[in-house]
Amino acid sequence: MIDSFAKNLTGFLRRTDVLYWVLTLTASVYGCVLIASQQRSGEVNFLRTQILAIAIGYFAALIIANIDYRFIAKCWWVFAGIALALTVAVFFIGIQITGTDDVGWIRLPGGITFQPSELTKMCFIITFSVHLSALEEHERLRSFLGVLSLVIHAAIPVMLIHLQGDDGAALVFGCMFLIMSFAAGVQLRYFIAFIICAAAAVPFIWSRMMNSDQQNRLAVLFSNDDEMLQTYGWQQYQGKVSIASGGMVGKGLFSGPRVEREMVPYQENDFIFTVAGEELGFIGCAAILLLFFLLLFITMINAILATDPLGRNMCIGFFALLATQITINLGMVLGLLPVVGITLPFFSSGGSSAACLYIGVGLVESVHMHRAGKNERHMKIDIKKPKRKKQRKRRKIRSLGAYDKALGPQKRVF
Repeated sequence: MIDSFAKNLTGFLRRTDVLYWVLTLTASVYGCVLIASQQRSGEVNFLRTQILAIAIGYFAALIIANIDYRFIAKCWWVFAGIALALTVAVFFIGIQITGTDDVGWIRLPGGITFQPSELTKMCFIITFSVHLSALEEHERLRSFLGVLSLVIHAAIPVMLIHLQGDDGAALVFGCMFLIMSFAAGVQLRYFIAFIICAAAAVPFIWSRMMNSDQQNRLAVLFSNDDEMLQTYGWQQYQGKVSIASGGMVGKGLFSGPRVEREMVPYQENDFIFTVAGEELGFIGCAAILLLFFLLLFITMINAILATDPLGRNMCIGFFALLATQITINLGMVLGLLPVVGITLPFFSSGGSSAACLYIGVGLVESVHMHRAGKNERHMKIDIKKPKRKKQRKRRKIRSLGAYDKALGPQKRVF
């Protein structure tokens, strides 16, 4: 039994991308260390929830990685139904978590809360990848109706989650839609048209779709008013001070005075990067950026090496998710973008995000492990083609159901 387990484990390690597993786990452990440092003076045990979520997500990723991604794609309707059911359920049984301004969570038995939008992101990667692949297969990816169907597909989760008040997640879906469509080969003129329409809609979005809090969060980026900085810009201001106070090597892990006094509101979540900045300094922040660069690079390599559009689209989808959330989160922390409630992948506290991210890891690993022809043994066969002058076509005799005897016996080489 032990020999069988060792053999299976060896085979799995030979076929999988071990470095990708190591990088994701390293990022999660790094995030847990930062969360542990931040909560040392707090009452809520975020670390325990984070470790449990990572364990569940990692186990799910191992299972998904061993399943052929083509089989997963065939069950797209199951994932679409789950995502739609959970998203709609939020309108009826959704709750609001302390520190948020949207009703986007569901309370599960045992007092556990779950954010359906995180799972919906993973389901969207699967369903949208299947959609793109189907259009490409039928040569409709560049047609107007084909692109329109993609827009409708993406608009469903964007609008539903916007109506819940989680515009940060809706923005992530929009970026995933654009990046995946561009990488799949949708023509540039459609993106130009989208940019023109979006620019023309800015006044309507500002006056009709954005509430006063959202407007002030955007306006504070261009304001030096003390009252604005002490209200809507307070979290970002304190975050930048914490990062600047760390210098090159930081104050020392578990030794940051501002972290201990909780100067940055809700630092364990969206602003976890500031903990690294204060306690580990520039070196700690650079290590996070290096981890993300390697993760994005390997994800893109898997997309390039994928042997079919479906596998490529899935890898690009996870790449788009990571790149979007990393960019927006760091932009928030550095005061370059408004605060919209986007977590830093693998680092921010949040069980739903931590567990669901590993579903994406499992999809990328599945593409890596089940590429067509990967790890298959081929026998080299030398087949000599007959010259064209002597080549004859076989004629079927309908009455006898046999080949013409004049052709003689046919020799096959296997």
